[in-house]
Amino acid sequence: MTNRIGNDRSEYRGARFFRCALQVNSHGYAETFRGQGHGLGETEYVRQLVAKAVELDVRVLAITDHGHVACIGAIQEEAAKHDIVVFPGFELTSQEGVHVLCIYSAETTAPQLERFLGSFQVHDTSPTSQPCSKTFEQILNDVRDQGGVTIAAHVTSESGGLLRVLKGQPRANAWKLPRLLAVQIPGSPDHLPEELAPIIRNKNPEYRRDPAAAPNLAIAVVNAKDVTKPADLEDPAATCWIKMTDRTIDGLRQAFLDPDSRIRLAGGPEPEPHVELLELKWLGGFLDGSAIHFGGNLNVLIGGRGTGKSTVIESLRYVLDLEPLGDEAKKAHEGVIRYVLESGTKVVCRLRSHQGTAREYIVERTVPNPPIVRDAEGNVLTLAPRDVVPRVELFGQHEIAELTRQRDKLTLLLDRFVKREPGFAQRKRDLFRHLEKSRQRIVQAAKDKEHVAEQLAALPGMEEMLQRFQAAGLEERLKDRTLLIREERVFDVVDERLKPLDELSEQFARNHSLDRAFLTESALADLPARATLQPLDAALAKFETRVVAAASQVADALREVRDDVAKVRDTWNGRRRLVLAEYEKTLRDLQKIKIDGEEFIRLRKQIEQLRPLRERLAILDNELRALEQDRRNLLAEWVDIKGGEVRDLQAAAKRITKRLDGRVRVQVTPMGNREPLELLLREKVGGNLKQAIETLSTLSPTELANACRAGAEALVSKHHLSAVAASRLSAAGSDVFMQMDELDLPATTQLELNVATEADSPVWQSLDQLSKGQKATAILLLLLLENDAPLIVDQPEDDLDNRFITDGVVPRMREEKQRRQFIFSTHNANIPVLGDAELIVGLSALGEAGEGHARILPEQVGSIDSPRVCALVEEILEGGKAAFELRRRKYNF
Repeated sequence: MTNRIGNDRSEYRGARFFRCALQVNSHGYAETFRGQGHGLGETEYVRQLVAKAVELDVRVLAITDHGHVACIGAIQEEAAKHDIVVFPGFELTSQEGVHVLCIYSAETTAPQLERFLGSFQVHDTSPTSQPCSKTFEQILNDVRDQGGVTIAAHVTSESGGLLRVLKGQPRANAWKLPRLLAVQIPGSPDHLPEELAPIIRNKNPEYRRDPAAAPNLAIAVVNAKDVTKPADLEDPAATCWIKMTDRTIDGLRQAFLDPDSRIRLAGGPEPEPHVELLELKWLGGFLDGSAIHFGGNLNVLIGGRGTGKSTVIESLRYVLDLEPLGDEAKKAHEGVIRYVLESGTKVVCRLRSHQGTAREYIVERTVPNPPIVRDAEGNVLTLAPRDVVPRVELFGQHEIAELTRQRDKLTLLLDRFVKREPGFAQRKRDLFRHLEKSRQRIVQAAKDKEHVAEQLAALPGMEEMLQRFQAAGLEERLKDRTLLIREERVFDVVDERLKPLDELSEQFARNHSLDRAFLTESALADLPARATLQPLDAALAKFETRVVAAASQVADALREVRDDVAKVRDTWNGRRRLVLAEYEKTLRDLQKIKIDGEEFIRLRKQIEQLRPLRERLAILDNELRALEQDRRNLLAEWVDIKGGEVRDLQAAAKRITKRLDGRVRVQVTPMGNREPLELLLREKVGGNLKQAIETLSTLSPTELANACRAGAEALVSKHHLSAVAASRLSAAGSDVFMQMDELDLPATTQLELNVATEADSPVWQSLDQLSKGQKATAILLLLLLENDAPLIVDQPEDDLDNRFITDGVVPRMREEKQRRQFIFSTHNANIPVLGDAELIVGLSALGEAGEGHARILPEQVGSIDSPRVCALVEEILEGGKAAFELRRRKYNF
């Protein structure tokens, strides 16, 4: 298994678009029917025709000359050299004068083709556009019985066009014939004649095709025109793109049966680029040696129970490192990894991303290790799978149903439809962190202020006692000792001022070095601007050198100032000793008159320590006011950003409702999930607050916080809470109130599904009123919208009502598959057949998981136009032809 990615998609076996020219004429047509030759001999004509097809990437040619089949063999022989398939055929004119292209299998031999032509009483010896022996309806029936397909040629043309030759009821009858599958127009459907456009688009009631009588509602429309010379292939109207597994007549017929999915006209919208999972393969485990090459649109895994369908889905989840959304889904996923994939199994996913430019990656993961992402050359990258395939969505069996029980997860699904400015999520996270920090600072400042205030509360009493001592004359007698206290305080303040600088210097010394590994030569090796970026390393190195020098200078300066302070302290200590000696003598004299001079000094020292706190209290008060103002600003921004987020969700809900007109309605309830508030109150307040929470359920967190700040009486009188609950809430404290302000209560999403059977009489029911299948249908319709990343679902029909699959899910899926990739596993035929899966993968197994192994046989991989795949779908999903036929007869279809 190589780690290098190649661009070869040759192993993909599903349906793809081929450019087809379905009205190519032989060498002699131009001169016979146009009266003007092209000047080329037959051999040169054939060579140039095929060369032009190769140049334009035309992969299918249908040779449909008027009543002439003799030269087809030469074109087939030349085209085969270039892998171009040639369908032989001819053009007939019906008895009514309608021109019809008759196209047959590439394996049809020349004698067979001549017999087919002869059955219409037209002989190759005399090319003519005169009417054959059959009516238009007979031609359609006979060609189908012969194994071919028909196209009503240039239907809008006055010369042989069905809608011009026939009039009135005969025209309507011919248009509604069950075997009329395709018509040819000369360009874009937007340029159809005004009077004919409603007929071709199946909008004219008189011409509306009956689905019970016709295989498809609207007729397939193709671009084709008479190619009389090689250069005619360059005309956009000469070719169209037809999706087939193999270029066969069955593939052509299937395309005509499902034109919306399988035919793309000139000038039509081309498929939009989107993320594609290209290949998934296994080494080890139940799927050892297997590989699946996915298509870019609808891929469907089919097979009996135990054949590995869920293993494929969970392997994709595992290799792309996608977290299950529900607990049950998580258990199921872990079970598959442990018991089916098994330890040591390697899962490899090749994918193409379109972020900026198309790039391919390999994501590989060996159980039980984390995933590894490689680039196209096999180099290991520092990226995670979500970096190269963001927004991919995967749901295991019943996971969508599990999701319906989690309203917050529904809002996460809605969030993917919101168009926000880059960096919004980071801005919101940063704002929340600022709010947390502001709360912490306010709480700390309030504590500091309270602590200082408590200390200052004793100061008035001390000052009153000091006055009594001063009245006794102690102030004058102990003046020098009192002043010594103030001088000692000066040295204490010096130490207080220098201590933070000491700590900062130590921290700076420990953390001065810069990590410059990202600027090494090897780190910049693959960057085109490496020469420009390299000087950054020298700039940072220079800065680091200067920082080290500055740190050393600061450390030296601190040591020097400490030395200077010590010298001053030594000098001052001489005075201190003299003052203390005199002070001790004074104390002895005071003892003689029963006065405690030491108590006076202790009181003076306490007062000198407390008096600076008055200034500190004022500073803290100003600081607290500034912090509270800053928090008010942050809270205003917080309310605004949350409100904008809700408005974005509501706008997305309206847009989705419009897109799903008549199927699903989406509504957003701001702050609908109040669990974070309930959790905060249980943890921080406690008690039985259930009734109080219900009573206050209409308040925003900030409104609730302000109500609590107003006090218990206001909670009782204004919000009708019980006295006990009001007391508990009001006593919670400012820290809890601020935490309420910071709460981000998630919005909840309400889905309503139209369960009516009549299109003009909608019946809307909310999720709570729906069955499990209806709930899952509503969510799946949501998932099918507005995403260019793959959607992967394991057996969605397990959780869906069958009618909603047909009426709701499949039409939406057919529309969206042009813009994104789907990978489904299923037991329901409606998904691959009505959804027209480009790739159907049949899985089978030998033995049980853990002992046997799964198989993916090449002949069981393809689209519905592959006979073997069609038979497999019939057998596995319909229960076999006999069962299908019995049901059809019982339904009286």
